[in-house]
Amino acid sequence: MHPSRHRLILLAATTAATVVAGTLGTVVASAAAVGCRIDYQITNQWQGGFGANVTVTNLGDPVNGWAVTWSYAAGQQVTQAWNATVTQSGAQVTARNVDHNTAIATNGSASFGFNGSWTGSNPVPASFALNGTTCTGAPPTDEPTTPPPTTPPPTTPPPTTPPPTTPPPSAGVLQMEKLDRGLVSVRSGSGNLVSWRLLGTETSGVSFNLYRGSTKVNASPITGATNYLDSGAAAGSAYTVRAVVGGAEQAASPPALQFGAGYLDVPLQVPAGGSTPSGESYSYSASDASVGDLNGDGSYEIVLKWEPSNAKDNSQSGYTGNVYVDAYTLTGTRLWRIDLGRNIRAGAHYTQFQVYDYDGDGRAEVAMKTADGTRSGTGQLIGSSSADYRNSSGYVLSGPEYLTMFNGQTGAIASTVNYDPPRGTVSSWGDSYGNRVDRFLAGTAYLDGQRPSLIMARGYYTRAVIAAWDFRNGTLTKRWTFDSNSSGNGAAAGQGNHQLSVADVDADGRQEIVYGAATIDDNGRLLHSTGNGHGDAMHVGDLDPGRAGLEVFKVDEDGSKPSSYFADARTGQVLWSTPASGDNGRGVSADIWAGSPGAESWSSAVAGLANTRGQNVGRKPSSANFLAWWDGDPVRELLDGTKVDKYGTGGETRLLDGSGVASNNGTKSTPALSGDILGDWREEVIWRTTDSRALRIYSTPTPTSTRIYTLMHDPQYRVAIAWQNTAYNQPPHPGFFIGNGMGTPPTPDIYLR
Repeated sequence: MHPSRHRLILLAATTAATVVAGTLGTVVASAAAVGCRIDYQITNQWQGGFGANVTVTNLGDPVNGWAVTWSYAAGQQVTQAWNATVTQSGAQVTARNVDHNTAIATNGSASFGFNGSWTGSNPVPASFALNGTTCTGAPPTDEPTTPPPTTPPPTTPPPTTPPPTTPPPSAGVLQMEKLDRGLVSVRSGSGNLVSWRLLGTETSGVSFNLYRGSTKVNASPITGATNYLDSGAAAGSAYTVRAVVGGAEQAASPPALQFGAGYLDVPLQVPAGGSTPSGESYSYSASDASVGDLNGDGSYEIVLKWEPSNAKDNSQSGYTGNVYVDAYTLTGTRLWRIDLGRNIRAGAHYTQFQVYDYDGDGRAEVAMKTADGTRSGTGQLIGSSSADYRNSSGYVLSGPEYLTMFNGQTGAIASTVNYDPPRGTVSSWGDSYGNRVDRFLAGTAYLDGQRPSLIMARGYYTRAVIAAWDFRNGTLTKRWTFDSNSSGNGAAAGQGNHQLSVADVDADGRQEIVYGAATIDDNGRLLHSTGNGHGDAMHVGDLDPGRAGLEVFKVDEDGSKPSSYFADARTGQVLWSTPASGDNGRGVSADIWAGSPGAESWSSAVAGLANTRGQNVGRKPSSANFLAWWDGDPVRELLDGTKVDKYGTGGETRLLDGSGVASNNGTKSTPALSGDILGDWREEVIWRTTDSRALRIYSTPTPTSTRIYTLMHDPQYRVAIAWQNTAYNQPPHPGFFIGNGMGTPPTPDIYLR
């Protein structure tokens, strides 16, 4: 095995039943004694160097202060560490806690990481000790003892991950997608607006030449915003763009996508309808979407969820049709279809899917909750095809639950594990009929300051449990689990929203999970909670550029709590709030008006438009839904239903009316996806056509003079695109301020893979 694929887990002597291709077998792990468990993972490796993550799980009495020791057998040297203080004497290495991860409860864990050097070989250490106790202990008691059913690997083995071409930087420098220019040509009056991506790694010293066919259209290299209005050019003209670096012209980009009528249609294949056991017929509509570079060519593909017409809110009884998830190229080629099967119920709160490059091989994976009867994009079966755990009310409240990582290129199963947290006793989540137990959320977060982790969560009205997973070397492994029922975490109970956000709220280079009114630190510990409870909408970003750090604007459902509030994202300190007024169902915060500095905030139950100090500065917008940067200035526009409007003190100005399209999610009226998918930093909007036979992508026809690198290379914005489909969809925000009077955007701390 190549050293970069080494992984060591020391487990207890235990026998586990495993179903493989319908055959029952046994797996016996190594002999062990109670004490501790170490998960040592080499996450990446390059010539002469490597990165590693270590998770220590305490299986004995609680400890307050810890030291993990091991020896290297091949002369490896630790060069830099995070989340621990690491020293080395000869072959002996000692990692000691830092302030924020001193205590490890029984069955609790702590994680740290480091970079190191090697020559010749890089074997994993043979043994570890925690505070002098050799770590050969059993897995934590909340771990499943029976692995989930799996299926044979695809006939074509998945590609292995080559080492990075350059050494990954230290913690706080994040791995991002290596994208192409995303060149688009949008018909604009009698000409074409051509726009392209500026990458996050080329924020200075790069200019561009634009070509129509073989003719250069610009007299001198374009040094400003990455767009060009080619006045008088024929519709359908072919364009390429070339970067100019140090006076030398680089290779041509792929040809521009043509938005001849202002949009691009991506053809879809609508699944056949069916009927439920109770005889109800149903059909399918295209629903939420996400994007990722599934094949590693630098351009995005679309991952789409199909919703049956009988999809249900968790509070509603009744059978539903199966949920399907497809992948399409932008030209409409379907790459695969996953059938989640009868044991995954359809509805906004059941299937939250994540699309991201989790293993760093340059190709995105797709993750979601699965069950017996799920079939992969290559036809592989998870569990039993005949199992049916639906009760007479249509709920699925028994049977195994799994989490599956799928190969984004083929749809094949890459790794399946038991879903964490398990449902346990249904009533322990707040009711006995199945409303609250199956409220799921999902996201993606850079928890180690370098690589993305998968976030899967359950519950927010009462108990809230969040699990963080790493996908490395073809395997899902748990990083940590946060449970509001655990000691010290009670302040997070009942604080979750119908969505989450992910942001580096404490500016340490690692992202946190903003779980409604509670925030979970990158290490899986509670950072803070405002105690204001559950709500339906939340925005996290640099909403007030006049103060340091990020802010949160959130609306609340509890009639005894503030109807909305504006808080410091790092500390949870409420900076201003509005009086209690019952269930405040909608709220938005963004710089939509140049008449006041920073973001404006508004909500359904509160009159007027608030500035960053909570003062009423004028008329409330006519919608409280999504947002989009659409025209040429950095002030954001209002996206609602199938239209884009510009706010004005006397009323809105219509900028876009979607033609022949429909919004999703009922009264939520949200797009399939909105974000900086193509072209320059402005945002595209994707709606389904009314017959669901295509996804229609709209891109702005308006020039801009503002130069900003692609927002998909801002880590907070990029993971927001990943979590946008979660439950009650919300628009993305970057980690820096875009708006009237904005400064030069900060250079992102990223490297491309």
